[in-house]
Amino acid sequence: MKTIRFRPMWGVAPAALLLAVAAQAQSIVRIDGSSTVFPITEAVAEEFQSETRGAFKVVVGVSGTGGGFKKFYRGDIDICDASRPILASEMQECQKAGIEYIELPIAFDALTVMVNPANKFVDKLTIAELKKIWEPEAQGKITHWSQVREGWPHEPLKLYGAGADSGTFDYFTEAIVGKAKASRGDYTASEDDNTLVQGIAGDKSGLGYFGYAYYAANRGKLKAVPIVNPKGEAVPPSLETVMNGQYAPLSRPIFLYVNRKSLERPEVQKFVEFYLAHGADLAREVKYIPLPADAYKKGQERLAARQVGTAFGGHPETGLHVDELFNRPLATAPR
Repeated sequence: MKTIRFRPMWGVAPAALLLAVAAQAQSIVRIDGSSTVFPITEAVAEEFQSETRGAFKVVVGVSGTGGGFKKFYRGDIDICDASRPILASEMQECQKAGIEYIELPIAFDALTVMVNPANKFVDKLTIAELKKIWEPEAQGKITHWSQVREGWPHEPLKLYGAGADSGTFDYFTEAIVGKAKASRGDYTASEDDNTLVQGIAGDKSGLGYFGYAYYAANRGKLKAVPIVNPKGEAVPPSLETVMNGQYAPLSRPIFLYVNRKSLERPEVQKFVEFYLAHGADLAREVKYIPLPADAYKKGQERLAARQVGTAFGGHPETGLHVDELFNRPLATAPR
């Protein structure tokens, strides 16, 4: 954030000076939340600031989806990056604070399961095997690869995954274990995906999960594991397998949540419009999967109409098609 230095201004009343400082502070768009969504938002922010020749400043933080929503309903930020839909408890906090929000899907992610490249025996994983590894009952018990599948070596199993404030953690546990936030706790956890990259890359016994973009940026250090989908097909994560629906159930939409009142400030309005206009190209650039073109158009219509609420009603869901994100009625209270 730019430091504002006070200089003597003869002939200017202190009140006018304070108003000038406040106006300058208002030109900042404040964003926080998901580390998964961060690469897209960072790319959009850089392009937006370049296009507007520095007229507006965009500050993007990373505290995880849950951490971002806490800042959002406290009114500390204008936009929350989220790798899962808003939860019932967060909806209630927004209601208490009088904060209305516009839910905007902006891309798809292939939540990616990885091992160290030195691991030559893991060729695929089923949902049942992932559940066996990650469910709460596995803590302190499933500690070697040989316990996951017969024939695998009796080598230590070291786990790396999203922290409890991460939307990735919520989605993964819902999709794999069957209940959001249900997970063993004896693993290396972080909301910073770069920390997880380093952990798996430096541990030949390692297995972990996070968003596709961080895998794509570190292909030489990591090995993505094909996941057996409900049809029995072992499918690797990619743009194609997400778009055609084969990579299931670990494909997921990712979101912006925009404070409706913040849109009264031109810098926030212009930034969100810019995001929806250029998000598809910039999502590809940072290795995410863009939504279909008509989805961005529907997002622009939702923004213009100031349609507040969520299509999810405060409950986690997996395996949704993009059409459902815009065809459902919006709720402002948990359903």
